[in-house]
Order: sequence, then structure tokens, then C-alpha cells
Amino acid sequence: MSRTVLLTGGTGFVGRQILKALAGQSVTVRLIVRNGKEDLVPADVPLENILATEDLFSESPEWWLAACQGIDTVIHAAWYAEPGKYLRSPKNLDCLSGTLALAKACVSVGVRRFVGIGTCFEYDLTPGYLSIDTPLAPITPYAGAKAAAYLALSHYLREAGVEFAWCRLFYLYGEGEDERRLVPYLRARLAAGRVAELTSGRQIRDFMDVRHAGERIAQVGLGAERGPVNVCSGEPVTVRVLAERIADEYGRRDLLGFGMRADNDVDPPCVVGIRNES
Repeated sequence: MSRTVLLTGGTGFVGRQILKALAGQSVTVRLIVRNGKEDLVPADVPLENILATEDLFSESPEWWLAACQGIDTVIHAAWYAEPGKYLRSPKNLDCLSGTLALAKACVSVGVRRFVGIGTCFEYDLTPGYLSIDTPLAPITPYAGAKAAAYLALSHYLREAGVEFAWCRLFYLYGEGEDERRLVPYLRARLAAGRVAELTSGRQIRDFMDVRHAGERIAQVGLGAERGPVNVCSGEPVTVRVLAERIADEYGRRDLLGFGMRADNDVDPPCVVGIRNES
């Protein structure tokens, strides 16, 4: 019998890739989307499987109970993530409280499995190479709220008998990426024949195509892994190398303005995930 998966954030940068990955599986997907985003849902998702809301993080317990009825697995990808604002926004607290309300509804109606989306920034970043055993030490409201959700849910859901996994994302790029982020910025400048103003590019990062991240999260959702999961490539790449690879597609390395922007003194020199795939 096909299981029913509840997916939040299914029209977002990461969520739409999770939805694509689920489309190839023998599951029924129920989507929760923001009002006005219904037209972003693929046509093969039946209208009766789409729940629209003004703000899922402020919905009532009764609304969540109805939304979770008949659900086997929840994949919770929704969160406030506006570039330049999300790291320190007070909206992270709203996302945290709304996530806990969703979890309580899951327990009440007997949802079997819950998969949440976290971030590598929950970790103490000083070691550079980060495993799921790396201590947590968030330094922003965003990372703190994610870590708080992980800690609360890992105890609450386990005691309630709900399977729980937490997918920590590293540096994603790809389809649907906000134009203010690094890769779209580079492509826009290069395509226009304009210099891309960059830092030194010495920072070492773990870059991963969002499509592969979506596939990995769907795999976790439909699998049996529990606890934290690093969704990462596991490959260290400098920002300079990434920029040069993209510039080579245009034959315009000359447009890479390394050093035109100052390095951020608080930016960690190295953030690379250690994979823990099953």
C-alpha cells in the first residue's frame, strides 16, 4: 500500500527538489504551501492534496491535526530563509514554535516518521571537517532555532515512538536559487560580461547541487535512518575553484575579481561535511 507523505516547503529552493525526488516513488504526497504559491506546484499533484495557508508557522493545533490525518511520514522543509535576513531574523523563533506545533500534531494522530531539515551551522565550526558527532555550538538565531528544534524533537518524538531523522544541509546551489546568492551572482555577471567582485576565494566549503540534496532527503524520508544526517558532498572545494569552474563555462576567468571584496573575519575558513550515509 502506498504511504502518504506530508511535505512542507515543497515550492521552496530545497523543497521542490524533495518533491521531484518523491514523484518517482510509490508514495502519495500531501503538500502544504503558502497562499498564492499554488501555481508553483507541479500539475501532477492533485488539487485535493494541496493545503494552502497564509502562514503554516502560526496555524492552530486543530489545523495541524487535520493536516496530519492519514499521514505516514512528514518531511518538514519549510523555514524562513530570505538571503541576507534569515540568519538573525526573529522569525526563526516563529519557525521553531510552529515546528513544535507540527510535531505535537504528529504524535497525536500517530504519524510514524518525522524528518526535519537542519543546517551545518548548528555545529561548532572550528574543526572544519564536521561529522554528526561534532558538538553543537550555534552562533546565530537561525542556527540556534534549528539546533533547538533538533534537540527538542529528538527527545520528544523518540519518547512518543515516532521515528525521527534530522538532515543537516551544507552549501547548496542550483535550480531555483535566489539571485542574491554566490552562484547566481557569478553567472549573471559573467553572462553580462561584467567583473564579479569577490573575496580572496580561499574559503574551503562543501558545495552540493540542490537536486542531489533533495534526492538524499527523500531517501532519508522513505528509509529507516534515524538521528542526524549530514546532507553534503564530503568534498572540500575553495570558493576560488568553484568560481573558476563556473567562469570556464563562459571562457571568462578574466572577469573574476578576487580580492575586490574584503574577507569576512568571522567567516570560518573551512566548512566540510563528513557523510554518514547508510
